[in-house]
Amino acid sequence: MKDSHGVVIIFNADTPSHLKEIEMWYSCFVQQQLLQDAQCLLIAHHKPGSGGERGHLSLPSPMNKLKLVHSNLEDDPEEIRLEFIKYLKNIVNSVSESRDREEMSIIT
Repeated sequence: MKDSHGVVIIFNADTPSHLKEIEMWYSCFVQQQLLQDAQCLLIAHHKPGSGGERGHLSLPSPMNKLKLVHSNLEDDPEEIRLEFIKYLKNIVNSVSESRDREEMSIIT
C-alpha cells in the first residue's frame, strides 16, 4: 500500500550545495516510489545566527510544490514540532482512507 509511506527531507538551507543534493533524494525517495506531494515534507534548517532568509528559498520544480517548513530550533522550536505532527496526521489519514477504499473494493 503506497499510501502508507512518507518521506521527510531535512537539509541545511544555508548551504547552497544542499539544494542540489535534495533533488537527488527527492528523485530517489519520492518520484521513484510514486509518492504524492502530500506524503513528502521538506525541512529547511537554519543554524542560529546564520541570517538565513525564511520564506525566500527558491526550490526547483517539482519540489516547489512540496510542503516546506523552515526550522530554527533557537528561535521557534515549537513550530517544527507542530508542523511535523500535522504531517504525521496527514499520513495517518491517507493510510486510513486507502484502507477504507481497499475494504470497499473487496466488499463490492
